Amino acid sequence: MKRPIFQKLAGACAVGFAAAVAMLTLSATPAAAHGERSQQAFLRMRTLNWYDVKWSKTSLNVNEEMELTGKVHVFSGWPQAVAKPQEAFLNVGEPGPVLIRKSASVGEVPVPRTFSMDVGYDYEYKIGLKARRPGRYHVHVQINVKDGGPIVGPGQWIEIKGDMKDFTNPVTLLDGSTIDLETYGINWTYAYHFIWMAAALVWILYWFLQKGIIVRGWQVAAGKRHEMITPNDKRFGAIWLAVAMLALLIFYANANREFPRTLPMQAGLLTGIPFLEDSRAETVSLHYSGGSYKVPGRELTMNVQITNKGHEPLRIGEFTTAGLRFLNPDVFTTRPEFPDYLMADRGLSVNDPTPIAPGETRSLVITVQDARFDVERLSDLAYDTDSQFGGLLFLFSPSGKREKVEVGGPVIPKFQLGATL
Repeated sequence: MKRPIFQKLAGACAVGFAAAVAMLTLSATPAAAHGERSQQAFLRMRTLNWYDVKWSKTSLNVNEEMELTGKVHVFSGWPQAVAKPQEAFLNVGEPGPVLIRKSASVGEVPVPRTFSMDVGYDYEYKIGLKARRPGRYHVHVQINVKDGGPIVGPGQWIEIKGDMKDFTNPVTLLDGSTIDLETYGINWTYAYHFIWMAAALVWILYWFLQKGIIVRGWQVAAGKRHEMITPNDKRFGAIWLAVAMLALLIFYANANREFPRTLPMQAGLLTGIPFLEDSRAETVSLHYSGGSYKVPGRELTMNVQITNKGHEPLRIGEFTTAGLRFLNPDVFTTRPEFPDYLMADRGLSVNDPTPIAPGETRSLVITVQDARFDVERLSDLAYDTDSQFGGLLFLFSPSGKREKVEVGGPVIPKFQLGATL
């Protein structure tokens, strides 16, 4: 004797519920990795060059706020294979909402939505964050480019202390009342999702438990596909559709009655974002005449011609690319505060370390060498279809003034230490 359909439904629901509980109660191991290393070298070196990145705090309590600030240069030699940042979004790279974003601005303009950046210019950004979930997390600045994907900047370990139960996210509404976004409407959200998930489950189980996939396949093969759906099935479908439409109308009317004043999601494009005035180098000009990259030695060599158009002598002190900083120890006598895994404090050298005098044009060979090239997987530039690099050179005057100039171009990979062209 066959069991009634409702007994079958009840049994299947019980099995599904038990499986869901088992999955939710399994322990999960937190992941700890630098995800930016998975991105191609050309994408990290020749798109956005990050500098002056600062985290106002590296240790804070739940509900405490911090700022992530810095500057970004949109590289002039933007790769042809990547969509240009005509539509971009300033974001934070983190393992879930461990810190919530309270504010974001570029060039002192609030950017809660998509904005546009121009190639060849520099922009200053600031992100306000609030600690939410206790733990130790790697937090990056990140810009998402439409059709280009997320471009991740430097990251820093942030430790959050306290209890997540104490977290609040108060917001003042148009009518002057204050709500906590962390818990506001959460019970109704759960109930609403459960109602529709249960409805979908009953719908699927009704059809599946009637005959199953295999039996229906046999019917189709036997030419009886028109007999698969019975009049009772059609009545069940009509009743189910009517109930679903009625529920939608009731929920919609209830929402309009409870929330009479609402604002739509903001989804426009912000243009005319101001760039930094010193985006275009006027004091220093650079001509790149070729270079090489020695894969075994993790050594990048640049042949450049630099002209000092300023009034003070200049020394090459730093090369930055993909968030990594390679410093000249002759210029940096003290180590700057920056994540250690991105800082090569003795990674840059120049064949002629004497200052470049005002008005002088000098040909130089700049060598950038450090194991971080390989650790951060920038050595992969040797295997790109167009082996090119990109980055920023910083030059310093005796008075402490810093000048910035873009550098980049094709390099010839060398796979043996003694290889010559």
